[in-house]
Amino acid sequence: MKDINSSRREFVKKTSLIASSLAAIPFVSNAQFYNTSPDDSIRVALIGCGGRGTGAAMQAMRTKQNVKLVAMADAFRDRLDSCFKVLSDPNNEDGNVSDKISVPEENKFVGFDGYKKAIALADVVILTTPPGFRPIHFEEAVNQGKQIFMEKPVATDPAGIKRVLDAAVIARQKKLNVVVGLQRHYQNSYRELYKKYKEGMIGDIVSAQAWWNNEGVWMNPRKYNQTEMEYQMRNWYYFNWLCGDHITEQHIHNIDVINWFKGGYPVKAQGMGGREVRKGKEYGEIFDHHYVEFTYADGSILNSQCRHIKGTMSKVDELMMGTKGNIYCGAANITDRKGKVLFQYDRSKENNPYQTEHDELFAAIAKKEYKYDDTENGAKSTMTSILGRLATYTGQIVEFDQALNSGMNIQPAKYDFNALPPVLPNADGFYPVAVPGQTNYFS
Repeated sequence: MKDINSSRREFVKKTSLIASSLAAIPFVSNAQFYNTSPDDSIRVALIGCGGRGTGAAMQAMRTKQNVKLVAMADAFRDRLDSCFKVLSDPNNEDGNVSDKISVPEENKFVGFDGYKKAIALADVVILTTPPGFRPIHFEEAVNQGKQIFMEKPVATDPAGIKRVLDAAVIARQKKLNVVVGLQRHYQNSYRELYKKYKEGMIGDIVSAQAWWNNEGVWMNPRKYNQTEMEYQMRNWYYFNWLCGDHITEQHIHNIDVINWFKGGYPVKAQGMGGREVRKGKEYGEIFDHHYVEFTYADGSILNSQCRHIKGTMSKVDELMMGTKGNIYCGAANITDRKGKVLFQYDRSKENNPYQTEHDELFAAIAKKEYKYDDTENGAKSTMTSILGRLATYTGQIVEFDQALNSGMNIQPAKYDFNALPPVLPNADGFYPVAVPGQTNYFS
């Protein structure tokens, strides 16, 4: 563990930044980027066929538009086949979309580079791989002029964030709709709470709290004869180059809500975290708890906590305290400073935001409207979560701009199943873990 500081520095020195500069692309009309197939359907390619990819594809197919899934890509054939089977099942409990699945064998692409071919066949791409791949997939979709839905987070390191922000400039020039899966922006109760806030119901936000505390997620045991790259990709949640730690992969939702209402992003962060319970080699390199104090430019504070420990309190929520009242997002209400309810959202009017984000995106595409540009917020809220991770890993105060401009890149030098990932186990099978007070990424 003591060697993590020097080993990470050496990795950064020895590997070039993936975030290479984008070639200048001239402004073009958006009309030519709303391609249609001979039957006038909106053609969709799914990049990443895991659970979230399957769900996102299902939601896209359930929109009111004439949508067809025409191409699929995944690093693993079994994941692609499982996803295709679910979507093609006319008895699927989530609804029958089998008539909208039109993916012949030649349009099923397996491996690290298949995404390029799948994107080329579609009008709209759904990007749902582990987030470490999001920057290169987003950049390719933009370069090919496609409409985009991409899941959060949009990167796992500052270099990836820079790459996404650079591609966002091109996406705007091409007037490409981009929706990011921070679905609270598409949830009726949150939208109504935001409206009331903007009307001045709680005054100025002076403090906030956010939680993502639960028991954690899946873990896949190592199998005989797996390469290290395959093992880590099958267990992507526990490796930062793929996941970004659970503060980035999950807690981004809550952090993003505070950024949204504040209308900005923290300027610095400090915090604490570690591995209190999940200490086994099967949990890779990530922490099991983080507590971060984010400071915004106006001096207001977000106290943010996330935890993956079985048997502990579960809570996923956000609270914002203003000069005149408080917003309780989980309860969907607003109170004055004495606790009197000033507004209560009618929960009978709540929607499924996962479906709504696709409904609104595909409605805009069908009308040839340029309406959605979630990329910058998705990137900067992702960067906020990365900022929190860097603060807890180092135990130091880390500034937003310092981290964003650091060039820190934790991606592998090569995407190949026989290549070495950026973090490797020792002789006993344990991975290096950050040690607050010893780990330092900026010197």
